[in-house]
Amino acid sequence: MVYGQELVPGKTGTISGLFFGLSFGIAGIGAAAIGALADFYSIETVYRLCALLPLLGLVAIMLPEMRDQKT
Repeated sequence: MVYGQELVPGKTGTISGLFFGLSFGIAGIGAAAIGALADFYSIETVYRLCALLPLLGLVAIMLPEMRDQKT
């Protein structure tokens, strides 16, 4: 969220609202999708898939730095 607020400095509340709204919306869609996968395959398969989801957090390492480069 801080990254988004730095992109649009004058609209802190708007960016916060968008991030929270998108987070809850995507979580709801994800919960429905995971439930459908559990129905189609098995709950064990879904548990194994969900165990790999924290690896997506490593993508944050690839975000660009927002520091000013004074050269």
